[in-house]
Amino acid sequence: MTSTITRVLRNRDASLCLGAVVVSGFGSSAMWLVSGIWVKELTGSDGLAALCTFALWAPALIGPLLGTVADRTRRRPLLIGTNLALGALLTTLLFVDSTGTLWILYAVLFLYGACGAVTDAAEAALVTAAVGKDLTGDFNGLRMSANEGMKLIAPLAGAGLFAAYGGARVALLDAATFALAAGMFTLLRLREDAPVRGASGWRAQTAEGARHLWGDPRLRPLVLAGGLIMLTSGISGAAVYAVVEGLGHSPAYTGVLYVVQGAGSVAVGVASGALMRRLGGRRFGGAGIALTALAVVLHSLPYDATALAGSLANGIGLPCVLIAGMTAVQRGTPQALLGRAAATANTVMFTPTALGIALGAGLVESVDYRTLLPVLAGARLLIAAPLLMPRSPRATSRRPSA
Repeated sequence: MTSTITRVLRNRDASLCLGAVVVSGFGSSAMWLVSGIWVKELTGSDGLAALCTFALWAPALIGPLLGTVADRTRRRPLLIGTNLALGALLTTLLFVDSTGTLWILYAVLFLYGACGAVTDAAEAALVTAAVGKDLTGDFNGLRMSANEGMKLIAPLAGAGLFAAYGGARVALLDAATFALAAGMFTLLRLREDAPVRGASGWRAQTAEGARHLWGDPRLRPLVLAGGLIMLTSGISGAAVYAVVEGLGHSPAYTGVLYVVQGAGSVAVGVASGALMRRLGGRRFGGAGIALTALAVVLHSLPYDATALAGSLANGIGLPCVLIAGMTAVQRGTPQALLGRAAATANTVMFTPTALGIALGAGLVESVDYRTLLPVLAGARLLIAAPLLMPRSPRATSRRPSA
């Protein structure tokens, strides 16, 4: 495992791509938390603060269309330009100082989310060319570890900077991280050919990505399982405060559970490449989902030890199907189609989280969490079952080398 990670990090272009993701992810994690705090401080409204998250997530609904941009131009210049544009865009938040100027913040967050859909698609395609398809699993795992590590550090740094200097300084920090990321992408030595423009329009080209995912029996189960497990994670996430209350702790204890979960995600990210080579992507993803089923059962028990163990199990299990799904898309999709396919996969796998949170918010008010969580465990085992079963000859015959 260590030698494989070393191979990824010794690849100059892969290291620069990973560095750019880490740097921009630090700024994004800080800004994500601070935007809600900023709105809450200016308005006192919980609803308006929650709209910040909605503004960031909303563009994901048109992710496949935005991902088409990554297939119509060279990816490296696109990433450089988009990161620089985001850095410039964030400086407009210097003018947010009252409720009358909050529209600027919401507009920036919406554009932020839209640009994120474009850059995620371009990065998925660029990384495949930089590291080679055989190491994409290792890279995706390291990226997951880095992102989860940033989620543990960046919000605290952002909140501290906000408390000391206000939201505008956090925006400038985020702008600086995007400028640094653009500089890293500039240093890439990767050579790209200009994409061949097809005769079909935007709508037809966007549909090609969805048709590719749905029509490939190697990709469809993993991507759909990723979306379903993120739907259930939204529901279980909405129940976390009920879990903490059942343990007899204050709401602040939620932070402890999230830290333990983040530590689990960092650990599995480092090991994911080796585990996928040993188990295969489907079994790796299915095993991770089964582990999240155990996690919610542990969370339904009224003990601190089981709650912490459940958070660790959830942190280890949840990223598995996401890493396996995106790796399968990168390995099984032609470069010319990869931006659209990756963006569609991201939309299918991640947007159900918002629906799950909304559904969970209603369920926890009417259903005891000690009943709800075991039911979720059963649902997760049903999601995992197709991935853990042996593949049929019909599904594998299309590509014996897989």
